[in-house]
Amino acid sequence: MADDSTTTIRATFETRAAADLAIEHLVQQHGISRPDIFVQSATAENTAGSRPSGGDASHEDGAREDAALEGEIEVSADIAADQVDSVHRSLGDAGAIRVSGR
Repeated sequence: MADDSTTTIRATFETRAAADLAIEHLVQQHGISRPDIFVQSATAENTAGSRPSGGDASHEDGAREDAALEGEIEVSADIAADQVDSVHRSLGDAGAIRVSGR
């Protein structure tokens, strides 16, 4: 009999770019549907991460200073129990600073 139980996995990222990369890993490598992946601030503040990245960091005159850099970004998804180890590795490869859920 197959184990069809699920668990919620959560990962935190310093930048929106890293969170976006993690989402692509979840979709493309693990077949998780985009509507089943959730992205939110890891704190009570609205945030684009805790440091500039991507377009915020690539301006000619330095990093933009108007981005809401108020904390980390959390990505979460419900995954099959047999995917936990491989999803943990993928999230780490994408730059997660913390991953929880077993």
